[in-house]
Amino acid sequence: MNKNWIKIASIYIGTVIGAGFASGREIIEFFAVYGIKGILGMICVGILFSVVGSLMLIKIYNNKIQNLDELTIRLFGEKSRFILNTIIGFSLFTGYSVMISGSGAIFKEELGLLLDIGILVMVICSFIVFLFKLEGLSFINSILVPLLIIGILFTSSYLNIREEFNFSNIEGVSLTKKGNFLSSALLYFGSNSLIIIIVFSSLLPLIKDVRTAILGATVGGTVLFILGVSILISMLIYYNETYALDIPMLKMCSYISKNYRKVYSIILWIAMFTTALANGFGFMNKISKYKNRLLYTALFCISAIPLAKLGFANLVGIIYPIFGLIGLGMMLLILLY
Repeated sequence: MNKNWIKIASIYIGTVIGAGFASGREIIEFFAVYGIKGILGMICVGILFSVVGSLMLIKIYNNKIQNLDELTIRLFGEKSRFILNTIIGFSLFTGYSVMISGSGAIFKEELGLLLDIGILVMVICSFIVFLFKLEGLSFINSILVPLLIIGILFTSSYLNIREEFNFSNIEGVSLTKKGNFLSSALLYFGSNSLIIIIVFSSLLPLIKDVRTAILGATVGGTVLFILGVSILISMLIYYNETYALDIPMLKMCSYISKNYRKVYSIILWIAMFTTALANGFGFMNKISKYKNRLLYTALFCISAIPLAKLGFANLVGIIYPIFGLIGLGMMLLILLY
């Protein structure tokens, strides 16, 4: 039996799970703020991940799309290519900024060091990696994703059972700047849509048939839903203590033990690092045809620092909803074309 659906599901999970998801910041921002209603929002997102993910992969398979450029040209034409590539390029750049900002938050909250130190460490590490090929990236991700899944499920399950699902935020708010729980859920899915489109557009070699596409997306979407609900329930329990934190999952891990918190912080930093690399390399591939790539690489890394210093929680709260609208629009165009 064809096992490529497992690879597709793993890539799907690794693409979405990222640092914002694993840190719990996205879950608070888009779901926990609405109290119990946030669970309904998460159910909607789980369905969207499975159904829309399947439709997207089927579209890739039926049109034999090999990469992102081919996707934009074939579906939208040469005239729209520049606009769409600009939007996607900016999305990748800001995604990189969010991840290095997350590194600064971990260094500040866990090590008591300056935010700038954590930012610079990730910028330097990513700059070094950008200079070489990433043969080992898929191997790193194959190790990272299971670690994240185990870490999230263990942390959430342990705390949920211990606290007997005693929620501190039941009612939540009815409206935020993102609307209600349903519109917020749609924006969350949209904020992940751009990176999903970018990654899915290169998966044709793994999609052997329609069944593989559907199975891979459905399993991936289901696992993401389970992980999301697990974190959300924990956030509803500890909402009053974590809603204002950049990295709320670390606060929750400290209720298990200080050593476990350190372990999870390492896993989370690696998640941020690989997510930063994914965004960075997606951006760098856009300029691969230009000379002086070393200079462009340095400028890319350095130029992300000012944006990163706005703070991890602020970036997630401001940038993700904006790209949620853009991602939703682009995903709809692709599926309806």
